[in-house]
Amino acid sequence: MKERSKNSLVTGSIIAFILVISPYLFYFYEGVPSDKIWETRFFTYHSNYFENAQVAIWHIINKFVPLLLLILWFFTCKNWWYHAILVPIAILSFQLLSVLNDDMKYFDEFEIYYTIPIMMVVVPLVYLIRIKLFDKLIHGIDLRKIEAELEEYERKEKEQQNVTTKN
Repeated sequence: MKERSKNSLVTGSIIAFILVISPYLFYFYEGVPSDKIWETRFFTYHSNYFENAQVAIWHIINKFVPLLLLILWFFTCKNWWYHAILVPIAILSFQLLSVLNDDMKYFDEFEIYYTIPIMMVVVPLVYLIRIKLFDKLIHGIDLRKIEAELEEYERKEKEQQNVTTKN
């Protein structure tokens, strides 16, 4: 029990830390020089498509931070509709990949079409979950009870047929 609460505390602390630093991550691009080449001791970034490194990092961060927050929301959401969060996650993922691909001329235009297969799975899944929940919670319909009643009815009907055929 203590191990579980310790893990929960660590997980909650990591989530809280990510939420607290997300505004600072969003403005990270302001610390990037407005030159074509950004050199650090860890890496060198050449801005090929964008006018300078600051604009490139601004585009990357504008896709990464919302994507990070949506992924965090997806994994921490306890609502029945949490699968619907996969659609904006997919769109932002494709947008981030297109920003990272310097060879692409246009981005943020066709990513919605790439997410259609994902939406074709997620939307019906969310709708089916919604129907089952509404039937059970709102309308008080329990499908197992209905199936049991139907089986009982069919059994009695067969017994009645057996009795009438014997007579």
